[in-house]
Amino acid sequence: MQSELKSLSRIFTESVFRIPDYQRGYSWEERHLKDFWSDLIQLSSGKSHYTGVLTLEPVQPPDYGKWSEDLWIIESKKYTPLYIVDGQQRLTTAIILLQCLLEKLPSDEDSLNYTTKSEIRKKFIFETRDKGRSRSYIFGYEKDNPSHEFLKTAIFNEKSEVHSLPETTIYTANLQFAKEYFSEKIRDFDTDQLEKMYTKLTQHLQFNIFFIEPELDVFVTFETMNNRGKPLSHLELLKNRLIYLSTKIDEDKIEQERLRRKINESWKTIYHYLGKKASRTLNDDVFLKIHFLSYFGPEFPKDTDEDNGSPDYQIRRFMRQDDYFKQHLLEEIFTVRRINGQAEGAPLTGSELDAYAEDIKHAVQIYYNICDPDANPSTFEEKEVLQRLSRFRRADTRLLCLVNVQSVPEVSRRVELLTTVERFTFVSQLKSFFFRELNLEQYAIKLKAGDLTAEAVGRDIDAATRLFTGSAEFLEAIRSIGKNDGFYGWAAIRYFLYEYEQYLRKRSKTSRQLIDWETLKVESFDLDHKSIEHIYPQRPNDIYWRERFTKKYSASERQILRNSLGNLLPASSPKNSSLGNRPFPEKRGSVDRQAGYAYGCLSEIQVAQQQEWDAVMIASRGLVLLSFMEERWGLIVGPDEKKLDYLGLGFVLNREGVNLAQVKARFLVPLSGPLVQASESKMEPSD
Repeated sequence: MQSELKSLSRIFTESVFRIPDYQRGYSWEERHLKDFWSDLIQLSSGKSHYTGVLTLEPVQPPDYGKWSEDLWIIESKKYTPLYIVDGQQRLTTAIILLQCLLEKLPSDEDSLNYTTKSEIRKKFIFETRDKGRSRSYIFGYEKDNPSHEFLKTAIFNEKSEVHSLPETTIYTANLQFAKEYFSEKIRDFDTDQLEKMYTKLTQHLQFNIFFIEPELDVFVTFETMNNRGKPLSHLELLKNRLIYLSTKIDEDKIEQERLRRKINESWKTIYHYLGKKASRTLNDDVFLKIHFLSYFGPEFPKDTDEDNGSPDYQIRRFMRQDDYFKQHLLEEIFTVRRINGQAEGAPLTGSELDAYAEDIKHAVQIYYNICDPDANPSTFEEKEVLQRLSRFRRADTRLLCLVNVQSVPEVSRRVELLTTVERFTFVSQLKSFFFRELNLEQYAIKLKAGDLTAEAVGRDIDAATRLFTGSAEFLEAIRSIGKNDGFYGWAAIRYFLYEYEQYLRKRSKTSRQLIDWETLKVESFDLDHKSIEHIYPQRPNDIYWRERFTKKYSASERQILRNSLGNLLPASSPKNSSLGNRPFPEKRGSVDRQAGYAYGCLSEIQVAQQQEWDAVMIASRGLVLLSFMEERWGLIVGPDEKKLDYLGLGFVLNREGVNLAQVKARFLVPLSGPLVQASESKMEPSD
């Protein structure tokens, strides 16, 4: 390799830069942008900053010959076409910031450091011909990359020549965020500040430029170089590897090009779906691991005498050790040794690459519908159970859901299996180690291989669930939750309370969703918003609480009451959670303030119907919730005296001088219409 140190201004001198198809897109996030901005802000006047390595590969005529929009600038103006092999994240970031600086100049004749806006744009953004009717972009992606059109339209603010809307992916979302980030940073810059930033950016960021010699294999170079900056995901590395292998298979050039396009199209689809929902991008490697098991799992050996070679052991290792899963994909399956016939088993062919690219393309669409069931075109029943399973965010259930859709055509059979899996998943939250030997991944692979039917898988999972729920360990598990942090520390508390909310919603025939799962699932310690509210608060200093709890119960008993199931409430809004330590009458809410439980979700409204809140009420609501648990998941917790014992609240009877019947009667279960209507009038439908 040849190398030298250059500024951005010198780099962008009669060259055209393209990010090749084997590269990932723009992956920098806020923390990377902060570091980049900090380097520029802290750079003293006249000083330079070493920005890192920029590795470039001269593009050969057969490749740039396909760049129809750029041939004129390469052949007539003699611009050098270059692939960016390494350093595209830094270079893309610099160009986005430069574009933000240009947008601060009102007209093309305005200037920075005596260089007009149009001259800067001509050097760094695009050159034009035919009186501006066509242009060649100095920096960009190869044309079939979704980021190409997005960079041109959303970042450079140029008109699109295609009729469809630009595709959105994780990478295009990152491009958009970077532009918004820098636009905000320079929002109040005056002309002097803009000029200083322009000078730092174009003159004082120094890149160490490497040019790849023709004899070096660029794909191998790319893999070895990308350990710097933000590491490549396994999915990104795999794309590069598959494209590399497509150039090595024993096929003619036309077939190699077709296969390369196929791989690119598959990965465009993958990143479109993984980044489709901006509020919740799906993790690359979790998807790839799940697809790996669904695709290659049926090929795992069925029988072996050694424990460490058993299919069950192999699957667990793939699920829990990312390096092992990555190693198998990149060092055992998709390798040049297999193409050359130097590895055990059948040689790797173009047909195998084609089939894999096709399968992963279709799998990601199913995977997206599993993770975001609202987008699922299936029946209401299947959507509902998928929504429940998606809230657990477990890779093993996602794998089984994926295989279920792939292998079971009848919706009713799929729903039956998913319902069994949801019950198992919830119950396993009570005592997870009881189910250590039940491997959902193994069942998924057997279902995909055709070794088991969906009904057989469901029977086995249901049998394991029944074995636990019919044992003494099940009841002890419920009792043990009441210890230490109580139900407040239970991993499934948010899921449980959300399901109770949906139960109330069906009973009251309320059409609107009064609480959002995305809000409930997050416990924010930075904001004054806790998604789980203690009705009897954690810091009960008001006289209302002292009279009802402090004077009657010991410190340990108060802690049990505070974290007991009946005292926990999903907070539908920051306004309600901010009620914090106030007395119950204020927490209930009022017409004047239109805040509080009376104007929250249905669980809050139900509590707001109570006239006061004391230990008996906590015990009474706890009994109601345990009865709901029995009904919802088909469990038998036991009679009310046992339920009270499992809640750890037996001491309340003696202390308050009440019997079990009086406790049970205290909490009013019905939801009154006016309160529901009042709350609904203040709430918008949830997405």
